[in-house]
Amino acid sequence: MGPNGGPIELVNSVAGLASFLGSLLLYAGYIYTHAYFGYFHLDSFAIGLSTFELIVRSLRLATLPTFEMLAVVLLVPGVLRLLAALNVPQRYLRWIRQVGLAVARAYIVVAAVGIALLLLWRWIQPFGWIAPLLVAVGLLLGRTPAASQGNGFRGPVWGRAVSLAVAGLFLIWAVALVAGQLGTRDARSDADQVVRRVAVVVVSTNRLSMKSPGLVYEDLGPTQHYRYRYSGLRLLIERDHQYYVVSLGWRRNMDPTFVLQDGDNLRIELGPGTQPRS
Repeated sequence: MGPNGGPIELVNSVAGLASFLGSLLLYAGYIYTHAYFGYFHLDSFAIGLSTFELIVRSLRLATLPTFEMLAVVLLVPGVLRLLAALNVPQRYLRWIRQVGLAVARAYIVVAAVGIALLLLWRWIQPFGWIAPLLVAVGLLLGRTPAASQGNGFRGPVWGRAVSLAVAGLFLIWAVALVAGQLGTRDARSDADQVVRRVAVVVVSTNRLSMKSPGLVYEDLGPTQHYRYRYSGLRLLIERDHQYYVVSLGWRRNMDPTFVLQDGDNLRIELGPGTQPRS
């Protein structure tokens, strides 16, 4: 099969990477969702989001800076070939190669900086995710051929496997921290602009025990089947005829989140929320 392992090893590597990325997306989606709905006093498990929805929500992490960083990482191995094709002088190519080798051989320093930041955890928030990311990058750099070039030491196979596994754990930790921060930040932003979300009107045959600032209660009279009307609500999410709503002017530390079940005695009406002026 050749020194590089052949097609079987390639397929195994692609399958392993795809499995890791899929697990990472699922975990990031759960952390993001847990942080987002936890801000509104809800349990993401109780809401019942599917695996696909968790993965889709994890794509919130796919911001422009993330794509830019991934593009740089993917292009780095081919930089020298690209510059050579552009007829860049050899002295500059040698200098770039030496810088790359120096960075790879300094993997211990990169990992050590990450560990030092872990010891300073409480003082580096909200940028704590940098610490596990540096540890992961340091461990991954240590597994590159450039890191061992010149000393001929590659280490045992099990040692490389352990390094990759630990690097993966630190990378998952970093992604979890970022996902949690994004979930909380998005929830805070939505709470501040809750008026823009889908409007909810509840009409009921029985009076409901619902009290919250911004909630408007009306008694439509005994001649109406749905006698009681509640407005001034905004929708967070709907699942299986259950509506999770908050009132206008909702405050996290003071106001409840209502869970309403559509049925014979309760009807939910949805309408457009207040939209920003164009």
